Amino acid sequence: MARLGSWIEPFPEGIYVKPADAWVDPSQPKPVALVTHGHADHARGGHGAVWATPETLAIMGVRYGQQNANPVTYGETVRIGEVEVSFVPAGHVLGSAQIILDYNCERVVVSGDYKRRPDPTCAPFVVTPCDIFITEATFGLPVFHHPDTGGEIDRLLHRLHAEPERCVLVGAYALGKAQRVIAELRGRGHDAPIYYHGAMERLCNLYEELGVPLGELRPATVAKKEEMAGHIVICPPSALNDRWSRRLPDPITAMASGWMRIRQRARQRNVELPLVISDHSDWEELTRTIREVAPKEVWITHGREDALKHWCMLHQVKARELNLIGYEDEDD
Repeated sequence: MARLGSWIEPFPEGIYVKPADAWVDPSQPKPVALVTHGHADHARGGHGAVWATPETLAIMGVRYGQQNANPVTYGETVRIGEVEVSFVPAGHVLGSAQIILDYNCERVVVSGDYKRRPDPTCAPFVVTPCDIFITEATFGLPVFHHPDTGGEIDRLLHRLHAEPERCVLVGAYALGKAQRVIAELRGRGHDAPIYYHGAMERLCNLYEELGVPLGELRPATVAKKEEMAGHIVICPPSALNDRWSRRLPDPITAMASGWMRIRQRARQRNVELPLVISDHSDWEELTRTIREVAPKEVWITHGREDALKHWCMLHQVKARELNLIGYEDEDD
């Protein structure tokens, strides 16, 4: 009798689905790619054909140019080779999906990256029972417990109002995190213009085109220094201490990332206001998800694999590490 999941084969560059002759989130160009979401550690250009949600394909179009695109909406099922393939929300960023693979009376769910917290910019994670759950473990250590997002946004607004002669410069990943921080600010009643680094413009525009309202946004590059006092400025994490930031009015440096839980990381980046806002699940959410999905086996793609594997074994769930290459986002 063939072992469970014998038709799925992990390689360093991705997960190969043999009866579909397709790869999930391959890090190298492949003839057929199934893509969970638009972050660069999961979505690359150069594939022969790409299957993903319409939003992910739009993001890939902005980042990599026109794709040989095959859109699959949430809940739709398509047949690729001998495999039934469907996409359900992962709650990570706009368009992010878990990929469900049904073959020979077995169901495999590839989570991609996911979170369980509410996010005004994307559809929430959908629990899908399966035989094999292929999960990330970016924050797969018990020390990682993400605080309430609203509380972190309130801290940001409190600091902004306490020093109106300065601005708050928030480092946030250009896809997903930046738009989420903006939308969360709007949800807390912050209606003032928000300024942005030029690297944010294309994706913020795309989010609005795809139906995610972000309010009034202004490019920081054409604004006068005094105009930005008392306002929030969003930039990529790499620009926090860049020469670009010198044109801002005495910026309070902040960064929105799950890694801000680790004080040393905040100090290394000279972050004055660390905001623990993550687009990945924390330890409790990872383990709760495994309980709810109730798989026979858990395969762990990347992150803190050892701890999550140990937890699975303690709870009588068979687990293995896949050791995929290039699937970690240090800026979260």
